[in-house]
Amino acid sequence: MQFINSRINFERIPSEQYDLLDFKLDRMRELLSRLGNPQRAIPSIHIAGTKGKGSTAAMTAAILSAAGPRVGLFTSPHLHSIGERMTVNGQQPTEDELYSAMEVVRPVVEEMDRLGPSMRPTFFECITAIAWTHFTSCHVNLVVLEAGLGGRLDATNVCSPRATVITSISHDHERLLGDTLAKIAAEKAGIIKPGVPVISGVTQAEPRDIIRGTADEHDCLLYELDREIRWSLADIPNSSFQDLPGLSPKIIDVQTPWRTHRVRVPLPGDHQAQNLSLALTVCDVIAQKRVVIPHNAIIRRLAELRCPLRIEVLARSPLVIVDAAHNDGSVDCLIDTLKGVSSGERVLVFATSKDKDAAGLLNQLSDHFDRAILTQFVGNPRSVPVPTLEAIAQDHLRIPFEVAASPTAAWQLARQRAKPVDLICATGSFFLAAEMRAVIRGASSNRPPHSPV
Repeated sequence: MQFINSRINFERIPSEQYDLLDFKLDRMRELLSRLGNPQRAIPSIHIAGTKGKGSTAAMTAAILSAAGPRVGLFTSPHLHSIGERMTVNGQQPTEDELYSAMEVVRPVVEEMDRLGPSMRPTFFECITAIAWTHFTSCHVNLVVLEAGLGGRLDATNVCSPRATVITSISHDHERLLGDTLAKIAAEKAGIIKPGVPVISGVTQAEPRDIIRGTADEHDCLLYELDREIRWSLADIPNSSFQDLPGLSPKIIDVQTPWRTHRVRVPLPGDHQAQNLSLALTVCDVIAQKRVVIPHNAIIRRLAELRCPLRIEVLARSPLVIVDAAHNDGSVDCLIDTLKGVSSGERVLVFATSKDKDAAGLLNQLSDHFDRAILTQFVGNPRSVPVPTLEAIAQDHLRIPFEVAASPTAAWQLARQRAKPVDLICATGSFFLAAEMRAVIRGASSNRPPHSPV
């Protein structure tokens, strides 16, 4: 891990310190070629999008594994262990398995280092290669790949997909991907391959037309949300979270070109119903060449699925939620979902990365919370320092706020102030949500046995 962590890691570097020229598919192709091109031997489902790609990837992998094959899932970033990024039928690699894959990849990376600075594999490229090596050793039948950044130049974009998915388009990484939805859509549409079916959840006219044009140019069948793919609420009562109706997992009917599915969405929010609709369509596309996945198996796999940091409820009294929203689209989804939740005072715990639109996010959130605690995550140097965030908030946050030096301090402050009927929501960054989750779960584990958690 010291060797892997010594590589350039764009997950930990502010975006102003690099540009798209630093992303080279030729470098990734060379790395995988020296490893025997595992990405050509194992078919894949490739998923890109501004938001929703991680949830869609997890649901797709869960459903596909219900048919019996060994399904690999590659996602990023991770919460605790790098093995979370490369699971097989939901299972992380053991330490021995992860070490074995690293032993295969490391000497190849060292060989490439000698080719010069431009050919030195990055952290993400090494991790992607390790994942492919692990999937090969596990004899997986199919890999579901979540793109890291963008799509066109992402290290995952050297796969051999059976289907490609673009979940959504909104503003994010604008300096790298473009300052309009059309430009961002063009980068995401870079994963589209000739003749490979495309499933799209993009509904805004401008980016939708870009994806349609790219699919047509590559002679791809295109299945779009609200056209070939539709979902609606099923008229069935759901007993889960009756005290928190806005967070109650929905039971929906999903109509694809081939089947109608009645399923329970494992995650809260209409956006997750849309993501599940895309995942089911992917599985129906794949099923045209394979055995149809039994409905009961789909229901079972979805019920077992866990996706941390997706409007995740950690406590009930007060209601405590962590969410990885970090751009305008994902914050909109969070706000829409919380509208149905009744509570007392609403407390926002907020931190974000230097390359995000902190002012815009605070503007979005201002009208939906009563007060805020501004902080910074400590495990990643991309965090906006508290004094900087405080200065931004003076102009863009329209509710009272306090500051805290760390997620631990922010949680202590929020917990001191909160009444049992209140809502505490930590959001603004994956890294904040992850650190707050660890702090809150640690605090919860130290509570007396009968505390209301």
